[in-house]
Amino acid sequence: MVDDHELFRLGLQMAIEGAHPDIVIAGEVSSGAALFELLKTVSTDIVLLDVVMPNMNGFEVARRLKANYPEIKILAISAENTSSTIAEMLEIGIEGFISKANSNLNTLANAIRSIMDGFDYYGKDIAEVISRIYVIKKRTTQVSEEFSEQEKRILELCHQGLSAKMIADRLCLSPRTVNWHKSNMFRKLGINSTLELVQFVGRGKDNV
Repeated sequence: MVDDHELFRLGLQMAIEGAHPDIVIAGEVSSGAALFELLKTVSTDIVLLDVVMPNMNGFEVARRLKANYPEIKILAISAENTSSTIAEMLEIGIEGFISKANSNLNTLANAIRSIMDGFDYYGKDIAEVISRIYVIKKRTTQVSEEFSEQEKRILELCHQGLSAKMIADRLCLSPRTVNWHKSNMFRKLGINSTLELVQFVGRGKDNV
């Protein structure tokens, strides 16, 4: 267990081993550096990892674990549950992520057992964020693959609040040509208005 809050580590260790005797905490440390020292003498199946820690944060710890101890599974337990945090941890290849705020002892035990059985585990709130991440990535990929460069320029100017005539003047096009491009984008995205187009871009910019 790696967490820079001592009371959290000790309380969780006592609780988990008291309620779930099949789970044994092999060691608890306050930093990534201490973890890698501990792993020289102690073996473990799973590392319970906080994300926000001083000196060496959870991202760096997870990367080093995957590079040097690929057999060890990683379960992130953190209050830092933003989409960017979760997305980065997923890219590193962790096996699970649960929220300190929205998880209990049984959630933790279930997560550990699931990971030991070979399944990834994410708390309900984390899974909802992951779902949004994949939807946004799909949208972004769709724009990148299906929109022409001219359409992308028009899309960006729509997001800036420019009218069709203003966009036409900016790009040296006719308003009719701008509206034709917008109609093509509506068709590709399955939407019907400039407002929906602007909202589409806004969601991508705010979350990716």
